[in-house]
Amino acid sequence: MHLDHAKFDYAPLPAGPRRGYRIGIGGPVGGGKTALVAALCAQLRDELSVVVVTNDIYTEEDAEFLRRHAVLPDDRIRAVRTGCCPHTAIRDDITANLAAVEELVAAHDPELVLVESGGDNLTATFSYGLIDAQIFVVDVAGGDKVPRKGGPGVIRSDLLVINKVDLAPLVGADLEVMRTDAERVRDGRPTVFTSIRNQPEVPEVVRWVREKRAALVGTG
Repeated sequence: MHLDHAKFDYAPLPAGPRRGYRIGIGGPVGGGKTALVAALCAQLRDELSVVVVTNDIYTEEDAEFLRRHAVLPDDRIRAVRTGCCPHTAIRDDITANLAAVEELVAAHDPELVLVESGGDNLTATFSYGLIDAQIFVVDVAGGDKVPRKGGPGVIRSDLLVINKVDLAPLVGADLEVMRTDAERVRDGRPTVFTSIRNQPEVPEVVRWVREKRAALVGTG
């Protein structure tokens, strides 16, 4: 049976500047989702009011990572323990994540809300009742076949981030093959190659976030 995960039961979020711009960050375990969240917080916290919701199945590991690295004050970070497959809490029943977001919105009136999924597979996507746009993070350690394997996360995300490009020679991954395959399957949606460890400023991702948020504010 094929499930069309592009169809959601939740109404899309309304446009306009009356609320913070919400970005979901998903992808497989170990790809660099939490590192990207930390990098975005570090780069944007001085110009925007930022809050973060993390998702883990049984722990608060990702939230604790962000707190240890002091990317934001502790009260701007909420942890959701999903107790289930990560995609369920970001796509199928988003109640817990919506509650966490609403608590942060009530407390801080943020301009940017980052919702990090727990580690999942290539089928992971966010409900657009929870977020405005989604970033999908993979890394080269899985091999250069990952983009052509597709899946909703790779194909439909608003931004695909291919991380850990510094490891490509060590794992025999051809970045040009990955670039070509990503362009072919993503129908014009942007892809960024990066090494968050070597370039924590993630300038291309930061630029994309600024542009997407500015476009939302401009609709009000």
